Amino acid sequence: MTLAPGRFAEPVTFARVARRPRWIAALVLALALAAGFAWLGQWQLGRSVASTATSGPKTEKVVPLTSFAKTGTTFRDDQLGRMASVDAQLVPGDWVLLSERLNGDRQGWWLVGHAVTTDGDELAVALGWAPTRAAARAAEATAAIPTPLVGRYLPSEAPDGPKAEKGVQSAASVAAFINQWAHFTGHVYPGYLVSHSAPEGLTRIDSPRPIPRMPSTGSTCSMRSSGRSSQASRSTSGTAS
Repeated sequence: MTLAPGRFAEPVTFARVARRPRWIAALVLALALAAGFAWLGQWQLGRSVASTATSGPKTEKVVPLTSFAKTGTTFRDDQLGRMASVDAQLVPGDWVLLSERLNGDRQGWWLVGHAVTTDGDELAVALGWAPTRAAARAAEATAAIPTPLVGRYLPSEAPDGPKAEKGVQSAASVAAFINQWAHFTGHVYPGYLVSHSAPEGLTRIDSPRPIPRMPSTGSTCSMRSSGRSSQASRSTSGTAS
């Protein structure tokens, strides 16, 4: 192709291409899509925060245990740390002492009782805390629970190793409890209840409400403390492995 005298081909530059109508339209479309995705991200984050904010306080409303938990089932995430009430009586003599349990920053012992509800279902109840084994054992003689019993519902922990002394252990394991109970019918709740009040001779167990977590972590709540010392947790982990 021969150009006319005095005419030169203009070079194709980015600026010239960017000013073309179709590329301007493509840029506007890309900006609109980016803004849309940014808005969706903010909306999803807002929904997550709203869900997290409402997952904690509902645990503090006392509801009947039977309204959200059943015997013969597995423990669900939405049951974690819920305050519950139940009418039950303690089975005399069915006590378990748990060692290395923290109450605040103090290490001591839990006294755990075997309760039978008015429906005939069985439930492990952490009754109270004592600084020594002797004090926890002494409280067995007068231990009682109010009607209704109110407490925080928590999941069973992994059991201690086979060398754990019968009747004394560190894990709040429902499976281990029923193996030590003298009277067991088979209808037991998968979790245990931490009593909101303590019998005479024991201190109320510190059982704070769950900490809400983002749903992306896999669970909406987590407990600030299970009341079990880190040493006991490490011992159980080492045995399980």
